[in-house]
Amino acid sequence: MGPKHREETPGPRASGLTHEAHSKDVEQVYLRCSAGSVEWMYPTGALIVNLRPNTFLPSRHLTVCIKPFRDSSGANIYLEKTGELRLLVQDGASEAGQVQCFGLQQGGLFVEATPQQDISRRTTGFQYELMSRHSSPDLHARSAPCRPCSDTEVLLAICTSDFVVRGSIQDVTHVPEHQESIIHLKVNRLHRQKSRVFQPAPEGSGPWQGLVTTLLECGVRPGPGDFLFTGHVHFGEARLGCAPRFSDFQRMYRDAKAQGLNPCEISTE
Repeated sequence: MGPKHREETPGPRASGLTHEAHSKDVEQVYLRCSAGSVEWMYPTGALIVNLRPNTFLPSRHLTVCIKPFRDSSGANIYLEKTGELRLLVQDGASEAGQVQCFGLQQGGLFVEATPQQDISRRTTGFQYELMSRHSSPDLHARSAPCRPCSDTEVLLAICTSDFVVRGSIQDVTHVPEHQESIIHLKVNRLHRQKSRVFQPAPEGSGPWQGLVTTLLECGVRPGPGDFLFTGHVHFGEARLGCAPRFSDFQRMYRDAKAQGLNPCEISTE
């Protein structure tokens, strides 16, 4: 069976074509939406994945991030440009499930099946997201990933983040193999969320709750106090951005508003 790709837009989901098995050694797949996934069952030969987004932005302003399925197997994934290959995800390696990002002008994706005695047990796949360079996170080259945000960064994050919530840290689960920590939040005030990351408590009353991921090296621990949590959602996972104490946010927002410098409105109560 050939490759399938599913693409997502703010409107209805669109489906791509399924290619006939083994019709040629190298197949072409064209992706025109800003987010979606590619699934290649029984991989043999290779795929050239062409990213042709329906956007007016030039390629130098666009970043692509891919996240292989955790059970992806049967092929290596490369970044290819003018015949030169750079390995992004090796078949069977530990980076499966981790996000890899590159500028669209750096090339496209070349997915090459690895020799297998039984391809019927193999499926290669990944999710992808396309975003503008100025808004995309640098997931691999943070110079100070745990540095507290400045007042200006906090005020901008309030306006541009996928989620903005007031709450506290109930618990933290550390995942050393992925160098991440999962923060369990108790949300007292939901200011905004792009997707349904935060949900009402199971009993149907009281605060909302949700999970937010950050880097293990930041050493986040549960404790008392209210914070304003901001961040972005990538591949359905909420990643922590700026998170000042709520009292500090109130102070910086009040000062900015007095000077007419607050970039957007938000309740401080």
